[in-house]
Amino acid sequence: MMFEQLGLIGCGLMGGSFALAMKRAGLVKRVVGYSKSPSTTERARKMGVIDVEAPSALLAVSGADIVLVAVPVAATEATLKSIKHMVTSQMLIMDVGSTKGDVLDAAHRALRDQVGSFVAAHPIAGKEHAGVEHADANLYNGCQVILTPNERTLKTQLTRAQEVWKALGCQVLEMSSASHDSAFAAVSHLPHLLAFALMNSVLTQPQGAQFLSLAGPGFRDFTRIAASDPKVWRDILMANKTELLAQSRFFQAQLQAFEGLMASGNTQALEALIEQASRRRSEWQMTKLPKPC
Repeated sequence: MMFEQLGLIGCGLMGGSFALAMKRAGLVKRVVGYSKSPSTTERARKMGVIDVEAPSALLAVSGADIVLVAVPVAATEATLKSIKHMVTSQMLIMDVGSTKGDVLDAAHRALRDQVGSFVAAHPIAGKEHAGVEHADANLYNGCQVILTPNERTLKTQLTRAQEVWKALGCQVLEMSSASHDSAFAAVSHLPHLLAFALMNSVLTQPQGAQFLSLAGPGFRDFTRIAASDPKVWRDILMANKTELLAQSRFFQAQLQAFEGLMASGNTQALEALIEQASRRRSEWQMTKLPKPC
């Protein structure tokens, strides 16, 4: 499997890492890249992430047989609209967004009759620091990638998408966009929401800064995600708000159960609830998990 040209829209961490991985695997001959910031595109070329700088998303796609849209989820529709005149049924187009229902809706509106070329993808990978300077050819190796095709996805393009990610060393899964968004509301979006709320809850107290000075590694490990990009996470939380609010209600029910036992002084039941959580965590940890990315 060899592609003549990768059209890369968004030359940051995710897009840049994909380009480097494709090059290292010998899957693409040329990478043409575009980013909203010309300085990012220039830096990507100097780093060897891309071979050619394109002045627009449309020109990055011109001549491409594979396209990766690595932009914030809120920018997906506008990006796809800007390239729709170049899209053909022979072109594989993928994204890397962490929500999928809104992305698929955007693809349908933007690409219309050519939406079959679009395969919605979510690689479960990343770093604390964004930007093309942190692009890494190993970023996706050993990670899960979730594809969420629908009834209009071309089988040929779905197969090509599976082959690409597997060739980069990924474990490829398929699920519906609804199942994906529900799952990631629980295991990604809610933890981010809790981290944001926890930091604010501590620092709005008069002695909050003093409290934080005493925080141990457990607190730091959890709250480091509170340093995530505000605009990116604003868009993610809003894009998946229905599923996220449902997961928040599940969490609040469990929190209230703990609070009720503490208020009543029922130490035996409180210990049992903690033990249940510990046991479930151990059982989950014993399952075969992909590389943490």
